[in-house]
Amino acid sequence: MNLKISGHHLELTPSLREYVQNKLERIKRHFDNVIDVTVILAVDDNTEKDKRQRAEINLHMRGKDLHVESEAQDMYSAIDILMDKLDRQVLKHKDRIQDHHRTAVRGYDGATEVA
Repeated sequence: MNLKISGHHLELTPSLREYVQNKLERIKRHFDNVIDVTVILAVDDNTEKDKRQRAEINLHMRGKDLHVESEAQDMYSAIDILMDKLDRQVLKHKDRIQDHHRTAVRGYDGATEVA
């Protein structure tokens, strides 16, 4: 998995980088087929002081790209919200993949024939 973390209008500290990497472990635990991850942490120039910290992620996996954004007053809480949203999307994608392969009708064993 290739991981790229960048910061816009903020200095990317080692603690922020480590925090994002630790949170991404949860995603890797659910779904292992992730190819590329790009995380962008930014401070916006909003007039609202409530939600200035923004985090977004692009997750590239085989057959699907996921994009998630979140905003909060604190960068760490924005990352937490981001990872919660991403976790839900990854689990939803994983369920779709697993359910897609079940096309057989239950209860039919192929041996009995009705005349």
